[in-house]
Amino acid sequence: MCKPRLAVFKFASCDGCQLSLLDAEDHLLAVADAVEIVYFPEATSRMEEGPYDIALVEGSVTTPHDAERIQQIRKDARYLMTIGACATAGGIQALRNWADEEEFMRYVYATPEYIQVLETSTPISEHVHVDFELRGCPINQYQLIEVIRSLLAGQTPRTPRHSVCLDCKRRGTVCVTVAQGTACLGPVTQSGCHALCPSYNRGCYGCFGPALQANLVSLSEQMEREGASKAEIAHKLKNFNAYSPAFRNESTRLVQLEGDQRG
Repeated sequence: MCKPRLAVFKFASCDGCQLSLLDAEDHLLAVADAVEIVYFPEATSRMEEGPYDIALVEGSVTTPHDAERIQQIRKDARYLMTIGACATAGGIQALRNWADEEEFMRYVYATPEYIQVLETSTPISEHVHVDFELRGCPINQYQLIEVIRSLLAGQTPRTPRHSVCLDCKRRGTVCVTVAQGTACLGPVTQSGCHALCPSYNRGCYGCFGPALQANLVSLSEQMEREGASKAEIAHKLKNFNAYSPAFRNESTRLVQLEGDQRG
């Protein structure tokens, strides 16, 4: 019996999520035994054309070529899953969406006239239908393996949707905000890292994007009461998942309020 065909594609990204998959080692070998990996340039020189049963896509769309390429991948794939903050929310490079893209080009490239890019960095879902999104910067490798296994079994993948705060409670980690006054995005960030940063006395940076029904306004108000300015809170939200709708809307609201107060 033919094995399901798996392909892994890279767009604008740092490759960290693909490396997370490779770092899974023994777990990856178990998956590799159940599928036929036919396209994965990060790991093998084998690069076959579609169709594919499962396509994993890392990275955001930042060039006209990217926008065309993702359309073909979608046509070739039975299931298309985006992996990581770049693919699901535009990534850290989406900070350009609030800036002058041409000015960035002049600073970075000696001959910017030869560079063809889009004005924005956008998630894959803004261009094609995505069957499943796996968040994180980087992703949780074990979540990825579990999602692949679920798809192979014809089951709906299940990943946590609760906030990082619940993970802190389960681990017995003392709240860094309550105990130390450290600004933390844990109350509004989706679980996935097992509350790694708070376990080292650091506030959550929002690597896994907004949690389900995250109350960003309430958190912003609490941070202000603790002494943070609207600009500082907006800056904290403009991170790996800055262009995710919940974080984007709240940072935009804060910047507008800051401008109105100064005006």
